[in-house]
Amino acid sequence: MTTATDDAPPTTSKSQAVRNTATEALIEPRGETLIGRTVTINRPRMELYAFWRDFSQLPAFMDNVERIDVVSNTRTHWVVKAPAGKTVEWDATITEDVEGALIAWTSDDNADVPNAGRITFADAQGGRGTIVSATIAYDPPAGVLGKVIAKLFQREPAIQARRDLRRFKQLMETGEVATAARTRTQLEEEKA
Repeated sequence: MTTATDDAPPTTSKSQAVRNTATEALIEPRGETLIGRTVTINRPRMELYAFWRDFSQLPAFMDNVERIDVVSNTRTHWVVKAPAGKTVEWDATITEDVEGALIAWTSDDNADVPNAGRITFADAQGGRGTIVSATIAYDPPAGVLGKVIAKLFQREPAIQARRDLRRFKQLMETGEVATAARTRTQLEEEKA
């Protein structure tokens, strides 16, 4: 387990065993691939939670999310970019929602990419803002081959989770997301 001097959540521990145990206890088994990412954002926890809870705002910093349709207070429909100019879609249901602390979800059974996960918001020590942790389990389309192809096109969820949390931090701390030049592959995908 973590030591008394380790203020990080167990899902972000440096110990793979601690991370796996903590994460498995938190999310529904809806995928073979498990990822976890954490960032500290210099904004109040309630503000970050409120922004994230309005799912229609997430495409502002989630680069591969084309749109999120809010169906009800607990259901959403996601349209996400996939390799080779394709998209994948799924409906998701919120399974747990604790104001200011966490949002957990699971995709419906007919999802193109079965997934489940949670985003947590915790006060950082010393008034340093909020620790935001995302944990996602998913089944890549076409299994291992699909995961390799997604990595080649920079569309793999582990890569995107890291980038999206970094963009969320930028947006919340500065009011904008810094953009970089597109790669040749990305430009060609957008033209298709």
